[in-house]
Amino acid sequence: MEDFESKVREALADPKNQGEMADADAVGTVGSPDCGDMLRIWLKFTEKDGKRVIDRASFQSFGCQTAMAVASMATELLRGRTVEEAAGLDATELAGDLGALPPMKIHCGQLVEGALRDALGGAGDAPRAAASPVSAAPTLSQDLAAKAVGPVRVVPLD
Repeated sequence: MEDFESKVREALADPKNQGEMADADAVGTVGSPDCGDMLRIWLKFTEKDGKRVIDRASFQSFGCQTAMAVASMATELLRGRTVEEAAGLDATELAGDLGALPPMKIHCGQLVEGALRDALGGAGDAPRAAASPVSAAPTLSQDLAAKAVGPVRVVPLD
């Protein structure tokens, strides 16, 4: 457990790919402003050897520090993977060098997996388009500040 905690602290000391991506091709969000855990992932694609692969990934997170650490690891791990390869990754694999998540932190990996699946449009489907720069998606802080209007959207974490 101490090794896991030191790896999380290390990942948080220098998080990779944190922040919004203005030119993203796809964006995925999971979580609830009511409970406080929210995570958004942005993906940018490129063509490589005739296949669409993830060129860059970034994230923004509110809530658990472990989710931030997993998201940081995942954004590095996703680079160069096809949509199909990325869709096949589970929460444990997305945690990368952090290793197996303790039982109380499994939901942190599931948040990252859920946001990735939302960005990919489901398991292997065409990625959801990111909002155009003219009508950019709200930031997570704007989502948290907004009052709930209409039905609540639930994103299953399988």
